Amino acid sequence: MPYFIYKVTQPTPIVKNLKFEKEFENFKEAKNFSRDMRSELPLNGGITVKMIHAANQLQAEELLMEKREETVTMEWEK
Repeated sequence: MPYFIYKVTQPTPIVKNLKFEKEFENFKEAKNFSRDMRSELPLNGGITVKMIHAANQLQAEELLMEKREETVTMEWEK
């Protein structure tokens, strides 16, 4: 399964904008490409670079658009 690289912007808590950047078969190449992209972004620009492992581009976008529950931090974990 390939690795997909996306730029993600989230102007509101409900809306996510995904911009496909590149697809890789090799994890190491995908990781290095993602790191290089992150280093070029402004610190508080509101853009996130995400790398996702999926069967195809459609599945990758569906996984990135999923709303995830925030983890609950217990008192002893603080």
